[in-house]
Amino acid sequence: MEAIKDTIQNVFKELVAKKAQSDSSLESWLKKILTKKELGHIKLQYFRKGVVGLNVDSSSWLYTFNLKKEGLLASLKDKSSAVKTIRFRIGEVK
Repeated sequence: MEAIKDTIQNVFKELVAKKAQSDSSLESWLKKILTKKELGHIKLQYFRKGVVGLNVDSSSWLYTFNLKKEGLLASLKDKSSAVKTIRFRIGEVK
């Protein structure tokens, strides 16, 4: 019989691996959808419970991405039904 400690460690390892896989696939989808110039001004912050959180480096780019939000959301929903909405905020992009 497996110890509870080992079971918990295995569950957390699987969760971390699953999160890394979903984040990397989401980043690759963004690279296909957005232009090179747009990618320089945006960074994936999180993807939780169907919400994609993206940091944008300035208020002017925040405005630009908000104008494109519906199209971007539709493209991401085509790739994965897990995506429900997108939230933009000004933040670190490096």
